[in-house]
Amino acid sequence: MSAALKKSSSNGSDKSVTTEEQHAKISEIRKLIGPLPEKLAIYCSDAALTRYLRARNWNVKKATKMLKETLKWRAEYKPEEIRWEEVAHEAETGKIYRSNYIDKHGRTVLVMRPSCQNTKSTKGQIRYLVYCMENAILNLPPDKEQMVWLIDFNGYNLSHTSVKVTRETAHILQDHYPERLGLAILYNPPKFFEPFWKVVKPFLEPKTQNKVKFVYSDDPNSKKIMEELFDMEKLETAFGGNDDSGFNISKYAERMREDDKRMPAFWTRGNPQSAEPPVDLNSLDLNSDSDASDNGKVDSSPSHVSDSETLSPSESVILTKGSDNDSTEVH
Repeated sequence: MSAALKKSSSNGSDKSVTTEEQHAKISEIRKLIGPLPEKLAIYCSDAALTRYLRARNWNVKKATKMLKETLKWRAEYKPEEIRWEEVAHEAETGKIYRSNYIDKHGRTVLVMRPSCQNTKSTKGQIRYLVYCMENAILNLPPDKEQMVWLIDFNGYNLSHTSVKVTRETAHILQDHYPERLGLAILYNPPKFFEPFWKVVKPFLEPKTQNKVKFVYSDDPNSKKIMEELFDMEKLETAFGGNDDSGFNISKYAERMREDDKRMPAFWTRGNPQSAEPPVDLNSLDLNSDSDASDNGKVDSSPSHVSDSETLSPSESVILTKGSDNDSTEVH
């Protein structure tokens, strides 16, 4: 069984679950899901099922319902098939990119600059976000499940925020990438974020609160946070580090094209890729109600919300203002 299972009981989840119980719950989810095509079967690793269970406080039926929705989304949206050339225009200003350094825990780092928005297409912005998430996961070490977000608020103002894009962003991250966030650093956020955070914080679980760090360049304690997390020689000067090379779209494009070549093997685990027939969503039973014994009801209004359900301060600025006439629903 993966290391993720052994660590899960101490990751801050509300419910303590023994290793034996985790084995049993994972087996139960596999029975409820049934047989899957190769790509979706590879997605449903023990570590992945554990993440969905943690996101639903180890409730098998709720975790299965959430997982089925993700499998349906992946079968239709095909996030692993998005390639650099399709989204390159979204990346030109460096609004979201995978850094060339990791944190001291070995986690992938995504840099986000909401003030650098350069397009108006909600559909395109969401597509690029998904590409970045898939690329970050591709580059995680085998023993890591989570990533770090470095959100640079330089030049940010409220005009950069679109409710429509924020809603789509939240939907994707909350429903299809549960428990992928290890830490979100809000670097030099404007003052109006502080009262907003005070309102939101009581509704978040302690483990989620601890994943959001407000960091200010003129605060000595903030510098200590960054020094504990990063190699300052490799960290960008924009975040208080010593690397002044900056974002270079040409070099970044080369890295992404190389990563694109690795993606097919990642989803076949190194085996020759065979042409799979189109996925029959009905045969996968992805639309069935796995909560039938609970009268089809899932508690959607908990007193506290985990990071798989909301992280308003960072989500509200990950993607920025888009056109109201060019939205897309991603389910």
